[in-house]
Amino acid sequence: MSFITHLECSYTGERYEAGHVHGLSSAGKPLLVRYDLGSLSKMLSKEAFGERADGFWRYREFLPVAKPENRITLGEVMTPLIRLSHFEKRAGVTGEIIVKDEGRLPTGSFKARGLALAVSMAKELGLNHLAMPTNGNAGAAMAAYASAAGMKTTVFCPDDTPQVNVDEIALQGGDVYRVNGLINDCGRIVGEGKEKAGWFDVSTLKEPYRIEGKKTMGLELAEQLGWELPDAIFYPTGGGTGLIGMWKAFDELEAIGWIGPKRPKMIAVQAAGCAPIVKAWEAGEEHAPLWENAWTAAAGIRVPIAVGDFLILRAVRASDGFAVAVEENDIFNARDAVAREEGLLLCPEGAATYAACRQSLEDGRISKSDRVVLFNCATGLKYPMEAKTGFVDRTKPIDYSQFK
Repeated sequence: MSFITHLECSYTGERYEAGHVHGLSSAGKPLLVRYDLGSLSKMLSKEAFGERADGFWRYREFLPVAKPENRITLGEVMTPLIRLSHFEKRAGVTGEIIVKDEGRLPTGSFKARGLALAVSMAKELGLNHLAMPTNGNAGAAMAAYASAAGMKTTVFCPDDTPQVNVDEIALQGGDVYRVNGLINDCGRIVGEGKEKAGWFDVSTLKEPYRIEGKKTMGLELAEQLGWELPDAIFYPTGGGTGLIGMWKAFDELEAIGWIGPKRPKMIAVQAAGCAPIVKAWEAGEEHAPLWENAWTAAAGIRVPIAVGDFLILRAVRASDGFAVAVEENDIFNARDAVAREEGLLLCPEGAATYAACRQSLEDGRISKSDRVVLFNCATGLKYPMEAKTGFVDRTKPIDYSQFK
């Protein structure tokens, strides 16, 4: 059964009937799914999760899919929490610095959460052709889950999207096209094609259900930490669906009495070459205008304008958090340092959260006694890597002293 009652405009509060196909609200803002949390709390206890399989479908009562046969799964797992013990020691941290490694999910990124829910609801609502703009990982997740559901997908990505992302989208059944522009240019093509091509637009926050999938990061994190939230969360922020979703999850958990009013500082991490949310936060604005000439090799956070900008900024401010931009060199130096010292290969977007955390510990915005969670949104194996290697000529005598 589903506990969904209605959908609600995140900006005006206008109500929309559940069980119908929806995009943005009449105000052009994201729709949020609302539930009968009172009934949910009577039907479900924390202890019930101890008997359930791993993966985000264990939180099905908190999700909108009503019929079990419409839940599309590719073998999701509960993603691990990994302590950065060497960094803690070196930085004099007495609390905890923890990475939640979302790269363990199907298609290697946290996009699996949002797209699994979006595709499952598309199936439940009778849709059969989905389209989206992507910087790579979201398109791969949509193609995979849509193929599992028997749906057609069309994906548009910037022309400098890593080849591995383009190839995996195509191999997993998506029709993929490169575009000579950024993700917002790809989004314009998808939006203009809704009537002409007949697809449904699954762009970030332009349908209601990717938020619900990303919400499971907050539910899962709370459960993993014994229903105690951390002091701070560093989140790599492009469209910001995960940050918004986790904030929603925490509100729902408090409403049913599973957690108290304490919230982590929600920290939006962006790259210096594309930091519209940081600029708006620093200026005290509620909306973030288009960032001109956006650039960062951390493609997942190269989003020049976000439809949910006000939701990101509200969560950051309500949590007493902040938005921070990190330099390009710092992102990749952070990736290399964590791989070398901790044995964990972060994606560039995840590495940005490490760089931001290190910077925030140094300037005092985060206490060394805090429990801090960094989100690594994808496996680092999906990104170009350069590393110094040696060569051994087996046909010649080997000087083993060089290896000491």
